[in-house]
Amino acid sequence: MQISARGEYAVRAALSLAAVSPSLMSAQAIAQEQDMPRKFLEAVLADLRRAGIVRAQRGAEGGYTLAQSPRDIMIGAILRAVDGPLAGVRGMRPEETRYDGAAEHLPKLWVAVRSAVREVVDETSLADVVSGRLPNHVKKLTTRPDAWEPR
Repeated sequence: MQISARGEYAVRAALSLAAVSPSLMSAQAIAQEQDMPRKFLEAVLADLRRAGIVRAQRGAEGGYTLAQSPRDIMIGAILRAVDGPLAGVRGMRPEETRYDGAAEHLPKLWVAVRSAVREVVDETSLADVVSGRLPNHVKKLTTRPDAWEPR
């Protein structure tokens, strides 16, 4: 799975909001805290607002806040809000792929890959990441001997 800059920025911005929830935080403050370009961040925040993940409040005391509790917002929802489906194969959903011959069963593998990604990002909330208390099955994945090794 490749996480885009847009997806990474969206998660980081949402984590900043989760850390101060339910308070407001300006785009400028998020950009400074997370060391990201403000204009790009504002576009990402607009995507999150359209998806109902954040709310914006205008005015001198305005800013952004999460639309729900950090416990109720999963990382997968944030990634989908800015990048669309989690797993795609040449622009198609895994279950839409069809192959002949030796690759006939390949769609099952693509669906399994998507399922594995979902098992992590759809079961990990903003609150989990902010607190550092990841779900046990996610934490266990980080302890595998080769988990931190590049391949």
